[in-house]
Amino acid sequence: MAGDTLRVADLPGRGRALLAARDILEGEVLLSESPILLYPSSLASLSSYCSACFRSLPPPPHAPCPSCRAAAFCSPACAAASHPRLLCAALSGGLAAAPEAHQEPLLFLLSAYSLQEPSLGALLSLSSAPQGPSPSQQQDAAGLHAAVASVAPPHMLPAGFSPDLTAALLSKDRTNSFSILEPYRPDVPLELRKARCCAVYPRASLLNHDCLPNACHFDYADRPGPGNTDIVVRALHGITEGKEVCISYFAANWRYADRQRRLLEDYGFRCECDRCQIESKWKFDDDNDGGDGDDTMEEGHGKEVAEDGGDEGMEQEEGSDDDGDDFPHAFFFVRYLCDREDCYGMLAPLPPLPSGELSHIFECNACGQLKKEEDEDEPDAGECSMDQ
Repeated sequence: MAGDTLRVADLPGRGRALLAARDILEGEVLLSESPILLYPSSLASLSSYCSACFRSLPPPPHAPCPSCRAAAFCSPACAAASHPRLLCAALSGGLAAAPEAHQEPLLFLLSAYSLQEPSLGALLSLSSAPQGPSPSQQQDAAGLHAAVASVAPPHMLPAGFSPDLTAALLSKDRTNSFSILEPYRPDVPLELRKARCCAVYPRASLLNHDCLPNACHFDYADRPGPGNTDIVVRALHGITEGKEVCISYFAANWRYADRQRRLLEDYGFRCECDRCQIESKWKFDDDNDGGDGDDTMEEGHGKEVAEDGGDEGMEQEEGSDDDGDDFPHAFFFVRYLCDREDCYGMLAPLPPLPSGELSHIFECNACGQLKKEEDEDEPDAGECSMDQ
């Protein structure tokens, strides 16, 4: 973690969480962490991204993996680092013939089973959804275990290889993985952007969800030098000592019903944050098809993409005032939601200067846009729920 900024605590009803260990300034880096597990999001991504560092591959010719010939590397250093050994062996075998629905979880399992201690133990120590796997997920786990056994050489499988361990690993992936997206292109809508790879960060996985988060995460996969797949978490605004630090597990413009559905299905809880308590009283236009996304990306955990729907179609209860009292968090969207078309990323201030002076320059964690904060009076803390 970044210095003394965060501490771990057990919170009733929320499990392990990260709290501010001191007063935090807006834009401060709260966490910078390397992944313990990094794996391709799809077989298709192998032709576009280095299988070691997941930077965009330069124009051909590439340096192919000498063993599987399916993976490619961007440099001799990455070729020497190679990629997960079980995944490499499976790419030489029948992985490409596996059903499409099985390919992504197989990429995870083959990479996870390639981990050595203490990384494998660290992965298994992460939290899972509180309700446990559903019957369909248990059935999927059994099928995926058999699929791993069919595509990986038996002599390469670890000693602890078992259906129970496979199910346990899958439960960690569902609730703890982060997507690292393909490069932003203005001609590609957000719902069509895909993940280049997925990563697991033990400390960042402790960040709980809030629909009005006080932090967001960044990745800089194509930057030069080491650490390009590290996750960087920055404070959106000032956070007082003892407050929980939260991110959003998906784009902040999702509608109430879509947020609740995804949180319940994937994480096993219903959100009762300030925003949800207000929006639960609103009426929604069910004919609007916005908000829910496909399963390739998310703002925080998992692999979801938020569609362009957001708050369109939301109506306040009849008889409510139009002075903004029923939407006290409107300022949040004005200040922290990227206004670039089809982006809907989060805007976080750049880190403060060494003197402590705030930067007033905001960076989008999806498209990378830099935006200068307009000079205007901010509302009192009581006017919105951003003062978490």
